[in-house]
Order: sequence, then structure tokens, then C-alpha cells
Amino acid sequence: MSTDHQKYSTENQADAIADYAARHGMEIVRTYADEGKSGLSIGGRESLQRLIGDVEAGRADFEVLLVYDVSRWGRFQDADESAYYEYLCRRAGVRVIYCAEPFENDGTPVATIVKSVKRAMAGEYSRELSAKVFIGQCRLVELGFRQGGAPGYGLRRLLVDDRGAPKNQLSRGEQKSLQTDRVILVPGPAEEVDTVRQMFRLFADRGLGERQIAEQLNAEGRRTDVGRDWTRGTVHQVLISEKYVGNNVFNRVSHKLKGRRIRNPPDMWIRANGAFRPVVDSAVFAKAQAIIAERTRRLDDAAMLEALRRLCEVHGALSGLIIDEQDDMPSSSSYRSRFGSLLRAYSLIGYRPDRDYRYIQINQHLRDLFPQVVAEVVAGIRTVGAEVIEPGPAGLLVVNDELTLSIVIARCRETGAGAYRWRVHFDVGLAPDITIAVRMEGGNRRARDYYLFPKLDLLGGRLRLAEENGLSVDAYRFESLGELFDLSARIPFALAA
Repeated sequence: MSTDHQKYSTENQADAIADYAARHGMEIVRTYADEGKSGLSIGGRESLQRLIGDVEAGRADFEVLLVYDVSRWGRFQDADESAYYEYLCRRAGVRVIYCAEPFENDGTPVATIVKSVKRAMAGEYSRELSAKVFIGQCRLVELGFRQGGAPGYGLRRLLVDDRGAPKNQLSRGEQKSLQTDRVILVPGPAEEVDTVRQMFRLFADRGLGERQIAEQLNAEGRRTDVGRDWTRGTVHQVLISEKYVGNNVFNRVSHKLKGRRIRNPPDMWIRANGAFRPVVDSAVFAKAQAIIAERTRRLDDAAMLEALRRLCEVHGALSGLIIDEQDDMPSSSSYRSRFGSLLRAYSLIGYRPDRDYRYIQINQHLRDLFPQVVAEVVAGIRTVGAEVIEPGPAGLLVVNDELTLSIVIARCRETGAGAYRWRVHFDVGLAPDITIAVRMEGGNRRARDYYLFPKLDLLGGRLRLAEENGLSVDAYRFESLGELFDLSARIPFALAA
């Protein structure tokens, strides 16, 4: 679904397709719709992925695929991508018809040329729109308005109207509903503001390091804005953030058109100094930045690389998080500033991060854990008197010869800001009645909770989870598998009636 114009809403597309089918004596047997999803890549396009999967696996129970127009495949930056998906359908014997296009998709040279032009135009539309949006964002930043992202510890997002009058504070996950409204940052609760100021005093005036500050805060029972213990890295992120002196900085990182993330040099940053009410005095902030910069200046390039090499030998792998947790070496941002990027610094010491050994170890642990989870599910089902056939080659549990279950384990990943994320991969080819998604705790040593997803509500092969996902997803979350076991128990017919 594209939100650029009402005529491209999925409802209107469906009406146009239904009208075409009625006029041509066709019966619509299945609909694939990606509502509210970006068309820049197939990632996140769960229905399109399901369509391609059904076609390639021979599960397509239809002869014709009706598409509103050529751009509905997506506004891919490579025009050949949408042509490839159409080719997969045609190769499987499914004819593709564009209901709103003025040409017949009959394979003639004219149709081929027109489709190629329209695919290129779809990608160009996204590029032009991206440039316009970026210019608008830069203008709003210069006017002092916040452009997305969590406010951070000690700060809150305040919604203001088009005249700058305050409306209300936005809670975590809330977004503005009116296009004319804007968001600014304001100081948060007094306790958090005091904690931020304490961090800067301990660092700039008393000379404590980030790890010492984190240990003191944890000992006092203070937690981050996401309720976790402080670490050297999270304290460091507070100390280097200009938003605590009221500066609005944008375009540090670019991620345009679903491309790879790029860290931009400071001369490309868009900023508005003094846009928000400061939490920390500018003189104290400047003193803290001078201390951080001096730590790096004391080391020449050779010394910084030698410290990085020693760290790599100790851990066997490198990452920004590993570097930021070290007390006796510069931060990851210092390496990026000195050498242009972390990857270039890695290459100068001969480290190639094409394999993340910690990731491999975690995956090995999860593979070892999987049979334990299966055994737990089997034992729980049998406890309630149900029959269960353990996984065969297909990898499914069969309960009472009626209900099929699939088990997936979602590895926990920690973002640079200390938040947890999970990515669930469903094997849609198995088509189980219920998929049990085991969400691991931080550290990936034991299960955090469980999601029970019915087959009817699985829209694609992947699902990304945050700590809180809204009722539409978290309605399937359970603290234990007790509900699943209760569901597996047979109930006498008389009792059920």
C-alpha cells in the first residue's frame, strides 16, 4: 500500500481488481495484500513473499494473478527485481494481468517496453520523494523540531501544534497523529535529570570513568530509561550526546531507500544549537567533551591500533559494543573519527569481521537448546493426557493426530542503545496450526517468554519483535506454555457441549 494518494489504497485497489474480475468472468480465490508496507524492498513484504513462495512451491490454486498496476510489485531501485517476480509467476504457469494499465500484458515488444519504463519510473518516484522528504526534515530540524528516535534518558518528547503551543507528552511508542503537529525535547522527571547532571559532574569534575559511574548508579538502584543496569557504553552515550545541552542534531547516520546504513562526517550533519531547553550546563558539557577528546589525542594512530589489536586477541572478535565497554582504550566513535570507519580500523590490524564468533557460539547454544525445548513441550502435552508424535523429517509435532506444532527459537539481540530485539523466522512451508516462538532473554541463556501464533495469523516468513509490540502481536504472548498444554488436552464431548 502506498500512502501517497488515496487511489492507491488497498481497498480501492481491491475494488478495481474485483470489478475487472467480474467483467471477465473470473473468481477471486485468494488475496495477497501488504498494507502499510514500504515497496522499496521485499523485506517486510510478507504477503509478497508468501505469494512467491506459493507460486514456486506449486501451492498456487489460481491460474491468473491480478495486479492493480506495474508499480504494485514495488518501487525497487533495481527495475529488474519486479520483472523477476513477474517472471517467476509466468514460469509457474500463472498469467499476470495489470487491471489499471492501458496495455495488454501479452509479451509483445510494446508491452515489454512500457513495463520497463513504468518500473524505472516507480523507482525514480521513490528517489525523488526521498529527496523531498529529506529536505523537509532538514528544514524542520533547523527550526528546532525533533525528527524521530527515542528521546533518551532524562528527556521526554513534547507534542506542540503548528503555533508551537504545547499539547501533551508522548509516551514510549506513541506518535503524533496530525501532520501539522511537531515534536520537541523537554527535560524529563526530576530524578532522571538529576542523574544526568550527576553523571557529568562525576566525569568532568571528579574524574571518574564511565565504568565507575555506571557501578555507582547501579549501586544506588538507578536504572536506564529501559529499566536495565547502566554499563560503560550507556553512560558514554549520555556523556557525548549534544541533546543534553539543547542541540538538535540530524543526519549523523543515513539509511536512505532501504540501503545500507552510512555514518556521515560531521560536515554533513544538520544542526540547530540551543533548540531545546538544556539539561546540562554548556560549560560542563564542553569540559566532558574535552576530556573524551584528550583521551584519544594522547594516543597516536599506531597506539590506537595496537590497543585494538590486543582487544581482538582477547575477545576473538570486535564490535562497537565490545570497544565501548573497555576502560583503557578510546571509544568506538573515536576510532570512527580517527580512521574514517570501524571497518577501516579493523582492516589496518588485519581483522576481517566476516565471521562473528560470538554469534556462532550463541547459535550453537541455541541449537543445543532446541531439543530441550521440544522435550519440554512433549512432556507438557503428555502430562495433560494428550498424545503427541515427536518431530519427524518435516520437523512438526503432531498432537492427537489433529493439531500440528512447530517450534522456533528467537535469539535476543541488544541494540547500541541497550534495547532488546528479536527476529522470528517462520517455516511457512511446514504450515503448522500453531508456531511456538521462544523468545530468549538477554545473553541467550534461557527463555524469556513464549508466543503462540496460529496459522491464520502468520502473514509471512519473518517477524521482528521489540520488548513491547502492541496488542495486535503481544496478545499471543504467554509467560509459560501452560496455555498450550491446556489447549492440547482432550475434553469429553458432553462436557464441551
